[in-house]
Amino acid sequence: MPKELQLQVKPKVATIDWLLKKEVSYKLKIASEDIKHIEILKRSIDARQKSVKINLRVAVYIHEEFEETIPSLPDYPNVSNRKEILVIGAGPAGLFAALKLIEKGLKPIVIERGKDVRARRRDLAAINKFHLVDEDSNYCFGEGGAGTYSDGKLYTRSKKRGDVNAILKLLVAFGATKNILIDAHPHIGTNKLPKIIESMRKAIIAQGGEVRFESRVIDIKIKENTISGVQLQDGTLINANKLILATGHSARDIFELLHRKKILIETKPFALGVRVEHPQALIDSIQYKCDIRSEYLPPAPYSIVKQVKNRGVYSFCMCPGGVIAPCATSPGEVVTNGWSPSKRDQPTSNSGIAVELRLEDFKEYKKHGPLAAMEFQKSIEQNAWRLGGETQKVPAQKLVDFTQGKLSSTIPKTSYQPGTSSVQLSKVFPSFIYKTLQEGFKQFDKSMRGYLTNEAVVHAPESRTSSPVRVPRKNDTLEHLQIKGLYPCGEGAGYAGGIISAAIDGEKCAEQCKISISNS
Repeated sequence: MPKELQLQVKPKVATIDWLLKKEVSYKLKIASEDIKHIEILKRSIDARQKSVKINLRVAVYIHEEFEETIPSLPDYPNVSNRKEILVIGAGPAGLFAALKLIEKGLKPIVIERGKDVRARRRDLAAINKFHLVDEDSNYCFGEGGAGTYSDGKLYTRSKKRGDVNAILKLLVAFGATKNILIDAHPHIGTNKLPKIIESMRKAIIAQGGEVRFESRVIDIKIKENTISGVQLQDGTLINANKLILATGHSARDIFELLHRKKILIETKPFALGVRVEHPQALIDSIQYKCDIRSEYLPPAPYSIVKQVKNRGVYSFCMCPGGVIAPCATSPGEVVTNGWSPSKRDQPTSNSGIAVELRLEDFKEYKKHGPLAAMEFQKSIEQNAWRLGGETQKVPAQKLVDFTQGKLSSTIPKTSYQPGTSSVQLSKVFPSFIYKTLQEGFKQFDKSMRGYLTNEAVVHAPESRTSSPVRVPRKNDTLEHLQIKGLYPCGEGAGYAGGIISAAIDGEKCAEQCKISISNS
């Protein structure tokens, strides 16, 4: 039986096997040669003191051999001839729902408006190089959804929603590194995710499920308040009485469709702000309290929350060693997001800085009913597009200039490939958002001395933090409040906030489909 041990060690010791073995033998007061293997179970960084430490929980194999176990896939049945369930959207919620449906002996038909991960790359290149936005294939739409190009961050605070570790193990079984089971803030990397997503799709098809790309849903068929199927843009009608709606937070046409068909939806407060980029070396020096980051430490992240006049301002989706990407889903708008490769080896870091919004902030858009927050969001994105020169160039301002309300005379080159336009960002946002961000950045600098600098560039807007709509459902069955057989799911329905929570929600909806069928 291995012996578990908690350690706090220097980064070099945590990285080099023989040094870790020496430390463990000293702690346990046993000979180094008695230790056959040390397996790291959990790992986190403690940078609160001047000297950065690594917290480890390890399993020590003393006089016994270690046999590595890699998580394996469930024994999925073939569901070719089983009952069909529609899954709209091939993001994390949709894919994990489809896999759980197969596990439960049901056949998923996954309908995705965008392209597969490989074909999708050409459309991403077109946004970056030629400022062309494909409404069905972009950073938000396509196989894997927005999660494919959001760095693959797997940290979640939603531990009570479901089995986080089970989701992580399934990702490892599909090809992710075992490190995601160990690190306190795991991430996969945008360069690694496409292959994992592709493996998931192949497993769905191999077991008799279907995945249909470039298939936009234009109508949801309902008969006697019960789902009866969907109609695709090409005229195809697919019949089914169970539908998991997992379209993501940017599927505005679906929100509009639901509203048009008088299917109950609600305005949902979200958060909106900017994406700020710093030199990674500067963030390293602030967080690690050093001149040069140790080779044994990863690029430093940060997480910060402040209150400005009782309104939250916080960092969101922070990407160490990453880049800023253009995430518009329609022509005539500018949207930013960030991601990192697996090694997080880019020279810049970026983070969304979001301002908490409330229902009363959308009162000017109340004529749009439950779509008020969405129209508010859309207006800011369209405003940014106009101010940026009616291209995918992003309105930008140096950080100190932003806090001082001063137009930046020049903007240094940033990682945002379509380019930047120097704009006074007070013109992009309503006054209350701009002023809250100004004060928020000043407060950030009090906690992270050196953060407020003109070496940093503010890009606007960061507007797709979460869905501006909630599709209400019953707490017990997860069915829509009105429509039988409709399961609102994941981020787009307002029930998740990231890859892991979306995956958990997808699995839960699939399980409820099975329960409903079993009880009928």
